[in-house]
Amino acid sequence: MEFKNNKFKKVMVTGGSGFIGSHLVDKLIERGIKTRIYDLVYPEFLSNYPEEKKKMAEYHRGDLLDTDSLRVACNNIDAIYHLAAVPDVYEVAEDPAFAQKINIGGTLNILEVARIKKIRRVIFASTIWVYQNTPDSGGELSEDASISHPDHLYGATKLSGEAGCIAYSKLYNVPFTILRFGIAYGPRARRAVVSAVFTDKALKGETIFIDGDGSQYRKFVNVEDLAEGCLLALNDIAENKIYNLEGDEKVSIKQVAETINEIIGGVKIEYRQGRRGDFGGKNISNKKAKNELGWSPKISFKQGMKEYIEWYKQNNI
Repeated sequence: MEFKNNKFKKVMVTGGSGFIGSHLVDKLIERGIKTRIYDLVYPEFLSNYPEEKKKMAEYHRGDLLDTDSLRVACNNIDAIYHLAAVPDVYEVAEDPAFAQKINIGGTLNILEVARIKKIRRVIFASTIWVYQNTPDSGGELSEDASISHPDHLYGATKLSGEAGCIAYSKLYNVPFTILRFGIAYGPRARRAVVSAVFTDKALKGETIFIDGDGSQYRKFVNVEDLAEGCLLALNDIAENKIYNLEGDEKVSIKQVAETINEIIGGVKIEYRQGRRGDFGGKNISNKKAKNELGWSPKISFKQGMKEYIEWYKQNNI
């Protein structure tokens, strides 16, 4: 399916200065949609835009917990992409109270402002971590699976956000789309994501440490592919639905390290005790997104990592 937009002229992206959010902003502006970035961090990537593109983007500095700021930021907005969160599982575990304020309380603030402002759609960035304890019985898990409560607080906060979206839709007719993101990688990646951590260590000549035996896997999805899926979620067919934006390739954590070694060479790899509450990996289906949105990952993991490592070198990070 092609991107067809007849009613969303201006959208807001919370967390639009971040890793996935910045790529989404790129996609929106490329398609002629005016975009307001709501973030505490200034979107430095906009400095690389030509003047005409810069006119399509606005920055509103604000906190998810500041409801007055959110109300002002949502003036003349047709849809909200809600990506802002405490995204790092380690940070969530270290400060669970703060993570719940942002990931749960912040999402409820977004939904409440959307209700008051009569926003036409809230597109909520969830995660495949919500499937952590859901039995797959050897098959693929679809969006219709009965979710078992995840062990990790990160997944729990995202599941709570999903519940809020559904409740606001039923009680107050606030339209939503829930996108369960696979594990993203690519340019502008947060330093905490595994591909960035391993790349940084490899280029510095440091040892890559793998938690456990490295058999835990992810179906990694390139951030460009993920951002395209977010864009397609504006289509009418996606209203009040849930989609898994998951990759196609099963890549173990061990394979991530080995792929980086194959590209860079001379990488030292060691194993250590696994972390508590880790997500071992689930076989999650992306067929609904393929069938209804016409979305599918196009960039292979190895190719994506080559491009990421090249970007990393060029940016001297």
